[in-house]
Amino acid sequence: MDTTRKIQMNVNGTSYSDEIDVRTTLVDFLRVNCGLTGTHVGCEHGVCGACTILWNGNAVRSCIMLAVQADGSEISTVEGLAPGSELHPIQQAFMEEHGLQCGFCTPGFMMSIYEMISRNPDPSDEEIKDVLGGQICRCTGYQTIFKAVRSAIDKMAAANKSAAQG
Repeated sequence: MDTTRKIQMNVNGTSYSDEIDVRTTLVDFLRVNCGLTGTHVGCEHGVCGACTILWNGNAVRSCIMLAVQADGSEISTVEGLAPGSELHPIQQAFMEEHGLQCGFCTPGFMMSIYEMISRNPDPSDEEIKDVLGGQICRCTGYQTIFKAVRSAIDKMAAANKSAAQG
């Protein structure tokens, strides 16, 4: 029985293809084959959220998804939030509001928040708390993360308003 398969996916705007073992998780493919180590491996059971990425625009846990399932897909990781030297408003807000300490959970939070704001640029506090509740942070106590999300929403709204005006 053949246990390898050739796959191709677009990750942060770059095409990656490789022959992989069919049991390779998506997080391992991203970290090992693509060299994108911003997506972290925590619990390896889909519980902690550290490995959250966007798969065709939807937030998913990449530790419980096989890379072969993502064949032909569009993937976004935390490295793709701000491909240039300038931080994305979510990254800027996390820094300014001290929304991280050790930083292990931060990429997963950022990708989940990005997906939420993409769907709804003005989420309620309850919607934000619902998204934050799907991620585990052992350092911050979530208050500074919540403040960072609110700040990121304001920053993104201001940027969109500025872009629309000029």
